[in-house]
Amino acid sequence: MPDNPNDHTASGRRRFLQTVLSSAIVGAVGRAGMELAAPASVSAQTKMSPDAALQELLAGNQRFAANQLTSFDHDLTILKEHTANKQEPFAAVLSCADSRVPVELVFDQTIGHIFVTRVAGNLVTPEIIASLEYGVAVLGVKALLVLGHSGCGAVKAAMKADTVPGQISALYPHLRQAVEKSGGDFDKAIEANTKIQAELLRTSSTVIRDAVKADKLKVVAGVYDLATGKVTVS
Repeated sequence: MPDNPNDHTASGRRRFLQTVLSSAIVGAVGRAGMELAAPASVSAQTKMSPDAALQELLAGNQRFAANQLTSFDHDLTILKEHTANKQEPFAAVLSCADSRVPVELVFDQTIGHIFVTRVAGNLVTPEIIASLEYGVAVLGVKALLVLGHSGCGAVKAAMKADTVPGQISALYPHLRQAVEKSGGDFDKAIEANTKIQAELLRTSSTVIRDAVKADKLKVVAGVYDLATGKVTVS
C-alpha cells in the first residue's frame, strides 16, 4: 500500500470511479433505444493516427493564436447535413466550463470535429468518463486532451478554500491534490491539475486504458493561455 496519504485518496477515487462507471455502463447497455446506442458501423472521421489527431488539434490552435482561422470557410449547411444523423469527431477535449475557453474556436475546428465535455476545473467525474468512453468506444476519437487554462477560477477558489455559496465548494476535494503539489503557485496548480485529471482518465476507465494500450488513443494534458491564445501540451 502507498505510504503517501494523497496516494490513498487518489486510489480510492479511482476505485470509486471504476465502480460507479461499471454499474452505469451495464445499465446503459441494457436500456434499449437509448440515443447513445450508435450503430457499430460508425468509424472515426479520418484514418488519423493518435499522433496525427493531436497534431491536428495543435495546428488548429496555432492558426487561432495567429488569427488565421480556416474553420469559418466551411459550408455550414453541408456540415449540418452530413452530421444530422451521425458524428465522427477525430478528437475529444475535457475542458473547464469557463466562457473564455471556446474549445472549437481555440482549435480552429467546426461542426462534428471535436467531442467536447466541460465542467468547472476540467475535473474527471463518473459522468465525464462515461461521456468520453462513448467518444472513444463508439465514435473512435484518436486523441483525448484534458485542457486547463490560465486564471482558472475553480483552481483559485480551491487554493483559497474560502466559504462560498451553494455547492461550489464541492469542487475543492477534486482539486486538493493539485493544490498540494503546487507549493502555493497558482500556475503550477493549474498545470498539475490537468496532469492529474489526464492520469485519472487513463487509470479509472478500462475503455480508455485499453485504447491507449492498443495505440488507438493518445491521452494528454494541456493548458490554454487566455492572453496569448496558445495551448501548451505537457
